[in-house]
Amino acid sequence: MRREFLKYLFEMPLLWLGIAVLAGLIFIGDTITDLEIAFAVLYVSVILLSVYSGRTGAIAVVGIACAALTILSYFLTRHGASQAGLFNGILSLIAIGATTYLAIKIEKSDATARQAQSELARMSRLMIVGELGTSIAHEVSQPITAIAANGNAALRWLAATPPDQHEARRAIERIVTDAGRAGDVITRVRRLVAQSSPSRDMCDLVEVITDVLELVRSEVRKGQILLRAELDTELPLVSGDRVQLQQVILNFIMNAIEALADVEAGTRELLVSAAAAENRITVSVRDSGVGVPPAMIERIFEAFYTTKPNGMGMGLAISRSIIEAHGGKVYAAPNFPHGTVFGFTLPITGETRG
Repeated sequence: MRREFLKYLFEMPLLWLGIAVLAGLIFIGDTITDLEIAFAVLYVSVILLSVYSGRTGAIAVVGIACAALTILSYFLTRHGASQAGLFNGILSLIAIGATTYLAIKIEKSDATARQAQSELARMSRLMIVGELGTSIAHEVSQPITAIAANGNAALRWLAATPPDQHEARRAIERIVTDAGRAGDVITRVRRLVAQSSPSRDMCDLVEVITDVLELVRSEVRKGQILLRAELDTELPLVSGDRVQLQQVILNFIMNAIEALADVEAGTRELLVSAAAAENRITVSVRDSGVGVPPAMIERIFEAFYTTKPNGMGMGLAISRSIIEAHGGKVYAAPNFPHGTVFGFTLPITGETRG
């Protein structure tokens, strides 16, 4: 909420300054020209500009202000026939009212669509986390078991005669370390399933990818998969929603893990890479699995289209929607000699690591 408010403080004054200047120029032009000229109809552009505020109340206020300026200008104009001016003024008011009404309706529809997309993306994350439930439980159970073992060891060292404080201290330090490991797993899961509106922060894609790889570590180990990560540590920051980008990467990796289940254990390879070139960052997930037929690759990102027997066909469609909302593109291609590569590109915003 605080980030949204700060963004509003820095961006909105420029928008309202532009609206005020444009409305003022139209008011002056409408006042100094003859009544026969329907100059006030240009207030429509002011109303359309106010749509960028994303607030229906603000659009309504701008529409009312434009209507008031039109009426005031009619009484201040000294040139032309009053009857023609009245007719043009009524037409201008109708245009202003209709534009304001349509702008408010469109903004409400866009807000509803954004909320639905956010909820759908969250449901997709929940489905993926459900598939990872066993892996997450395993990740958490390991440090918890270690905590119990080290706790018992510390008690034994303290109960010895004389107490071995050095060994007890080491056991307690291991407890703290294992508790931190368990907390990290829980934090990553909570971030992934958090119900929050999309944000636009400066994200470090290397950290985003690393967090996802930690979540799928047990799945990779259980599937006997050789995982490699080639991440450019000097990647520029990108503007985007960290949780949504994690969802896309997690979806690609889980699909790759499922594809690798159908090949021999010794040939299961998974490569996650991220690199920058030509003002864009490319993130790709390559597997040596069974691959996707070329005819299906053309439709793989369509909604409700799936190659899985029990799939819903929404994961990749949502991923495409998320990346396109970030100004990027998704892609899929064969990974020769075997497997498939899924990836996406994002524009570089120009900010570097601080």
